Amino acid sequence: MTTKQAQGSVFYNKDRKNWIASYAIQDLTTGKPKRIRKSFATEKLAKEFLKDINLQKNSSIFIQNNGIPLIKLIKMLLQKKVDSNLITDRAYARTMDTIRTIEKSYLADKNINEITTDELQSYFNSLTEIYSNSSIQKNYFQFKSAFEYALNKGYIHENPMYETIKPKSKKEDKICSALEVEEQQRLTDYLLNVDTKSVPYRNVFLIQLYMGLRVGETLALQASDFDFNRNILKISRTLTTDKNDKVCIGKTTKTYAGKRDLPIPDFILPYILEQLEISKDNKDNMLFLTPNKKLVLHSTINNQLKNIAKKVDITHPISTHTLRHTYGTRCIESGMRAVALQRLLGHTDINVTLNTYTSVLNKYKEKEMEKLNNYYLSNDIFNKSRELSTINYKLLDDNNDLTR
Repeated sequence: MTTKQAQGSVFYNKDRKNWIASYAIQDLTTGKPKRIRKSFATEKLAKEFLKDINLQKNSSIFIQNNGIPLIKLIKMLLQKKVDSNLITDRAYARTMDTIRTIEKSYLADKNINEITTDELQSYFNSLTEIYSNSSIQKNYFQFKSAFEYALNKGYIHENPMYETIKPKSKKEDKICSALEVEEQQRLTDYLLNVDTKSVPYRNVFLIQLYMGLRVGETLALQASDFDFNRNILKISRTLTTDKNDKVCIGKTTKTYAGKRDLPIPDFILPYILEQLEISKDNKDNMLFLTPNKKLVLHSTINNQLKNIAKKVDITHPISTHTLRHTYGTRCIESGMRAVALQRLLGHTDINVTLNTYTSVLNKYKEKEMEKLNNYYLSNDIFNKSRELSTINYKLLDDNNDLTR
């Protein structure tokens, strides 16, 4: 029994008792058609595979006869990024999370050329009660990319996303607040008065709190990352997850700006040296591993930190990112310029730094204005301006006399 598809065919192999999807591709060496066959347990799987192949080949016959389901196109675009090595395993896993959200919608299996602006707007509006602005943005991006690709390829003649407005979530954005100075002091005092046997990840917290590392960067540290001749810590990788959401060591940092050299504070150095001694027998000279010598999960670190927070009377929500944010806040409070903090934190864009620490910058703008006023006075700028103002006021009075 053979079933013809748009391009290729599906048939049952009696000898092997399985289904075969047969299709042709162009041999890049000879330029001639080359027949490919792939076996499947069921006819349905064989047909679905052949549809995907035709879609990837941009078959106009397939499009005309069968249409392109939205979800198929979105997945195909993701696969193109994978094949072109343009996406990390972690980004792939996160994108698949978004795709699974889209799959729940009735639009997922609808042909892309049949979806209207009103349907898209209704879908995005429905997300506002459930999802955050970040999640809505990720959904919106997948739709936008799919329809732009379809328009470029001629699958559709008008892009319904042009008139679709990305709505704002009704859920409040999560705010990661920094520890107050007194809270940081209490946490630090606690950490300095316990050992790593009772708090195994004490040095993780100290490194984050006083060097501003992301938790993934801290958990990926190896002995070779330290240059004690220059007193520098080299950040070049982060702990992440693969396509199957399994924790692993990434080949690079979260962003390209994340790769950076950080000066090691003198007061943190003893705890780094202590951790190097503790971890000297670890595989790959990893600084932090579980008692079973496995990579440490972010959730494990967060849980231990939350337990400590209760002991030192920190009542508001706290996570390892709070420690990094506390570091950034103290840097701003000490007078550090935002551009220098951007480099230390590994932010790709200065606007990320400015937006993250807006409240801190606003808090200290009056102090900065005081510096400016003192500068004017110390350089006698104001007194000279006052003399000029006296002349201007006299001219103004003269002009007023003429117009009376």
